[in-house]
Amino acid sequence: MVNNLGIVYKSQDKFDEAEKMYQRALQGYKTLGSDQPSTLDTVHNLGALHYSVGKLDEAEKMYQRSLQGYEKACGPDHMSTLATVHNLGILYSSQDKLDEAEKMYQRALEGYEKAWGPDHASALDTVSDLGLLYYSQGKLDEPEKMYQRALQGKKRTWGPDHTSTLNAVNNLGLLYADQGKLDEAEKMYQRALQGYEKACGPDHTSTLMAANNLGGLYTSRGKLAEANEIYQRALNGREKVWGPGHKSTLDAVNNLGVLYRSQGKLDEVEEVFQRALEGYENEKALGPDHTSTLNTRALQGREKVWGSNHTSTLGTVNNLGLLYISQGKLDEAKKMFKRALQGYEKACGPEHPSTLNPVRNLGALYVALDEQDEAVKMYQRALQGKKKAWGPDHPSTLQTVNNLGNLYKSQGKADEAENMYRRARRHGGKLDEAEKMFQRALHGYEKARGPDHTSTLGTVNILGVLYRSQGRLDEAERMFQRALQGGEKALGLDNILTLNTGKLDEAVRMFQRSVQGHTALDRDHPSTLDKVNYLGALYHSQRKLDEAEEMFQRALQGYEKALGQNHKPTLKAVKGLGLVYFSRGKLDDAEKMCKRLLQGYEAACGPEHTSTLNTLHYLGSLYKSQGKLKEAEETYQMALKGYEKTLGVDNVARHQLALNTIRDLGHLLAAQGHLDMAKDMYSKALTGFRALLGPSSDECQLLERSIASLDPAQGTQDSGGT
Repeated sequence: MVNNLGIVYKSQDKFDEAEKMYQRALQGYKTLGSDQPSTLDTVHNLGALHYSVGKLDEAEKMYQRSLQGYEKACGPDHMSTLATVHNLGILYSSQDKLDEAEKMYQRALEGYEKAWGPDHASALDTVSDLGLLYYSQGKLDEPEKMYQRALQGKKRTWGPDHTSTLNAVNNLGLLYADQGKLDEAEKMYQRALQGYEKACGPDHTSTLMAANNLGGLYTSRGKLAEANEIYQRALNGREKVWGPGHKSTLDAVNNLGVLYRSQGKLDEVEEVFQRALEGYENEKALGPDHTSTLNTRALQGREKVWGSNHTSTLGTVNNLGLLYISQGKLDEAKKMFKRALQGYEKACGPEHPSTLNPVRNLGALYVALDEQDEAVKMYQRALQGKKKAWGPDHPSTLQTVNNLGNLYKSQGKADEAENMYRRARRHGGKLDEAEKMFQRALHGYEKARGPDHTSTLGTVNILGVLYRSQGRLDEAERMFQRALQGGEKALGLDNILTLNTGKLDEAVRMFQRSVQGHTALDRDHPSTLDKVNYLGALYHSQRKLDEAEEMFQRALQGYEKALGQNHKPTLKAVKGLGLVYFSRGKLDDAEKMCKRLLQGYEAACGPEHTSTLNTLHYLGSLYKSQGKLKEAEETYQMALKGYEKTLGVDNVARHQLALNTIRDLGHLLAAQGHLDMAKDMYSKALTGFRALLGPSSDECQLLERSIASLDPAQGTQDSGGT
């Protein structure tokens, strides 16, 4: 029973509580012996838990220990043995031990096929993992074979329109696109899109993802009319789901404007940008000076709020110069770049990296204007500045070396040109090769597992570390921020564990530097407060609760002053502060924050918006932790009714957050002894998750074990893994 409680806590992302339960279960099993199945199940569960929180060395020890025990107690081809072998393969892949991972996958696959046949869900999942591994190893033929095999097996097992089958179709499309097989990629994307629409509905996230892939492919192939149709379709879907004034809808409007601009449809560009601008200004939660509004109004808005020499204003000036170049308005572009250069020199100094951007752009512009002497001055200045700022081996420095070499070549200065080219080749070093490999791995993870999978986010974080070592601080910060946002999306703000402990320290240093830099410009600017808020989340992940509370308090006070009580960033700071209170055991304070968060979303988005309903779910979980079981049940029921009303009763089973509420309501009913009602909730959640994630997903396996736990005669192993 203690082991089962650990499984429940893990499913709720309560990792500390889960570990305590597993450790307690291990102590209790000592009397049974270390090789008893119950003991080994708990050891395996501990390994899965360590993997989930990024403790990969501890996870490996637990998996190895459970594997040896299962082989001895159950045999090499038992389900428990093979599950552990498969999870070891996943672990080794995460550690970049690709040869060891391949051996584990091959062993697991042979065992699954021998025990259950080639089309069993576990066998097909292993085939997909092997495809991803081969892709990471650069074996481009083998991934296609694996993906095709997985696709054919899933078609036979679940049919051509099952979401798991469609995921395999989409993965093939991504692989074909990366291989340059654009016709095949287009067929796969179209097939995936049609299947997702049929299985999930036209406005489901999987459908929109497939539409986005297809739209991007159309754009890259110059099929702008088809791209326009896809984007229009996405816009219509968002208007239907969220309404014409919702930010997501307005973002889609803005995307259409960008497409129209690339097509040269200047009248349409103005029309859609005006619509987006009016929408952003009229959005109840945004207002005329919100960042989204300012991005559309751009220069005038930023000058109004931050002044003509603020770096954000100057960035827009520089971007306007780039836009004018694309329109052939070279004189206007020169004015913008010179204005940006003067502003950056005043705000940041003559050798600051931001100052060097318009210097480089002016150099390129002078080349286009055939003012070659001026171009040489700009490139030389950019080169000297970048050498001083980042060193001679930094990619941006080397790119400027190449630019100067090209310019000398066009002037007939062959000796100077050859010197520049030799220098660029000599200093390339191995960092560029490392970056290429990490970028390739990132693309592979994004395509095979999605942008928010732990493997994807881990690679994003590694790229951040690499960029930081090269001095590419802005790019490094973007990588760390993406990893942080992805972890928040995948695991929640209270469980950003996609970065391992060592890398968290790196990210913290990055955001500390960023906070200091932004504070020097404007302590209470929303951009500064964003960094403060992220730093609070990182401190929380490290369990540095005093520092986390300080950061969230600072962010909250600043957001309230700058944006108001019910603005989205303000509410995010409220949520972060509430989670810190929860971690500190200050449940009453956590409840106050959660109720304030609920009131804020109700005011900003309405009582039936998904953000409001998600907060109801969190409040129910908080009540449960406080032992207020009646209030918890009422709150869960309120959230569930809201999801049914907002999404439609038939669509609740397709929405993961709604399914989470059904699952957690089942946990609550089970804890109260209402076993039949709990089983009904578990069964509903299981049906939905099977359709949404596939029957072999962790979520489905955990729910199957929750149902089994209602019957003491059933087994208790948690399959774990990723």
